[in-house]
Amino acid sequence: MDPNPTPSVTADAPAWPQGGRYVPPPPPPPSSRPLGRRLLAPLGTLAGVAAAFAYVGTVDPNEPGHYPVCPLLRLTGVYCPGCGGLRSAHAFVHGEFGTAFGSNALAVIGYGVFAVLIVLWLIRAVRGLPVRTGLPNRWWWAIGALVAVFTLVRNLPFGAALAP
Repeated sequence: MDPNPTPSVTADAPAWPQGGRYVPPPPPPPSSRPLGRRLLAPLGTLAGVAAAFAYVGTVDPNEPGHYPVCPLLRLTGVYCPGCGGLRSAHAFVHGEFGTAFGSNALAVIGYGVFAVLIVLWLIRAVRGLPVRTGLPNRWWWAIGALVAVFTLVRNLPFGAALAP
């Protein structure tokens, strides 16, 4: 039996040479599609999000009758992770960042994450590189745990500062 077995290498698997050090696969070649086609998806996404923010910035969610009430809040009296998100977006559009954070802190963090991701997507599209959308399962579990803890804390008396 070989004391240092090397796994078989396929086209998708990383190479493990005899030294045992990881050698990443070569980067994929840049896309040959025209720049306009590569930018269509990220710019379309950005336009849709900008249109949604423009609408919420124009139609005040603090005035009743413009938006539906959260069903979870109406039925149970419990704030969901999205409660206060429209008020947060409205305040954010108007430059009232403290009010936006007070309405829904998780949403404001999400705005920042979205901004970083859209910039990365645009840069990769301009360079003709593919965009990886997969996250390891541990990241999804961590995001879910963060949302669950945020929801729990904002509904407890000591977390009233996180409630909208």
